[in-house]
Amino acid sequence: MIKRILAKELEVSAVGLGCMGLSQSYPPFPDKDEGIRFLRRAVEMGQTFFDTSEVYAIGGNEELVGEALAPVRDQVKIATKFGWDIQNGKCIGLDSRPETIRKAVDASLKRLRTDYIDLYYHQTRIAFYSCTESIRYNPRQACCLSSKKRFRFLLHSVQMPLLKEL
Repeated sequence: MIKRILAKELEVSAVGLGCMGLSQSYPPFPDKDEGIRFLRRAVEMGQTFFDTSEVYAIGGNEELVGEALAPVRDQVKIATKFGWDIQNGKCIGLDSRPETIRKAVDASLKRLRTDYIDLYYHQTRIAFYSCTESIRYNPRQACCLSSKKRFRFLLHSVQMPLLKEL
């Protein structure tokens, strides 16, 4: 499989595998076991870059990706997204405040069964609050998002290139 480098060192398969359709938006959805087999087979075929989001199936997609890729975590790169106000199992709007991002990254790490996220990015067009704006100019401030370095790169996915090494 052809590879490419994002930023300076994030080597991934040239085409990423977007996982949203395994659990929302494009029915019929495979059952859990079929989804896990599909993702593991993709790795066997050389796929190394998998994309999900906290909002896809309200965390369910991250859980599926996490379970499927846990045994091969050292062979793959995982991207996931933040920027949503998720309460009681429902997405009720947008929220990119630092305290929400802190909670979101911790929840994503748990669902993905990993201790770091390779590419963590802001998914929404609005609600791009001052914390994320400040990260644009000083990526080291991303440490304010959690007590430990939990993701390698931060990206704003819609409007501006924000691929920065943290």
